[in-house]
Amino acid sequence: MSTIHKFDLLISEVGPRDGLQSVATTMATADKCAWIDALVAAGVQEIEVGSFVSPKLLPQMADAAEVVQHAIRHASVTIMALVPNIKGAEAAMRAGAHKITLPVSASPAHSMANVRKTPEQMLEQVRAITALRDEIAPQVHIEAGISTAFGCTIQGPVPEDDVIALAVACVQAGADESGLSDTTGMANPAQVKRLFTRLRSELGNQAGAAHMHNTRGLGLTNCLAAYEAGVRTFDSSQAGLGGCPYAPGASGNVVTEDLVFMFEAMGLRTGIDIERLLTARNTLARGLPGEALYGMLPPAGLPKGFKPHAYALRSAV
Repeated sequence: MSTIHKFDLLISEVGPRDGLQSVATTMATADKCAWIDALVAAGVQEIEVGSFVSPKLLPQMADAAEVVQHAIRHASVTIMALVPNIKGAEAAMRAGAHKITLPVSASPAHSMANVRKTPEQMLEQVRAITALRDEIAPQVHIEAGISTAFGCTIQGPVPEDDVIALAVACVQAGADESGLSDTTGMANPAQVKRLFTRLRSELGNQAGAAHMHNTRGLGLTNCLAAYEAGVRTFDSSQAGLGGCPYAPGASGNVVTEDLVFMFEAMGLRTGIDIERLLTARNTLARGLPGEALYGMLPPAGLPKGFKPHAYALRSAV
């Protein structure tokens, strides 16, 4: 498994799960594996490669176990999977996933639409899954991602006290960390900074990733606000693929290519080679012909004289 210690930031690529579950086309297993291989070649340290859900609900994820088993052949890369319940968690652990993420929504309305359970019932799932982990796969890391942390398209505003209380409860229930997700793309930078500051105050090193969407064009700005609040792990999706089928109108994760460029241009090391990342984008495009791909960096290219994580600037200091 990878660690963040070699670099300033950890960029967690969620496209093979969050991105692919949001498009109508089902990418062939071989194409998924080729895309994951290309992401690893670019230096990506953590990849969410699938979700263990009913194939009747998400046929795009029917090959999750096969994809995990391919991906874990890569040494020193954390392979992650999303699971909504204990059945999915057991399948992910037995497939060999290093890390599992549970979507625990702070909005009761979204929680019922997404996983057909209340937030309180999802806390029971966290307890059951961590107990199972301790029994059959103690090396597996568990993250509870607090969905709709910044607002809900069904319910509307979500009280910030409820968000923080739920994140703390997830850790108390056994999760190793808990991060905040802008599932609906409703977040703004002041809100992001405020909530992550509170989360880190409550959970310290167990405060998890920032998962931002670019639905209203604020994805990168919100990531920067999270960084300023102390966050050092960021979810993103290559080409901006992604969304939530149970959050109407919520489209598009933060584009990995743009996020890596922003942080590297700021002088922060992600460990990701941008040129190889663009090559991985080409692999993605071949596997999803005709699918719209997003991002500002890919069509514009790197600035003339650009040096990764500001080598030129650092050498001049």
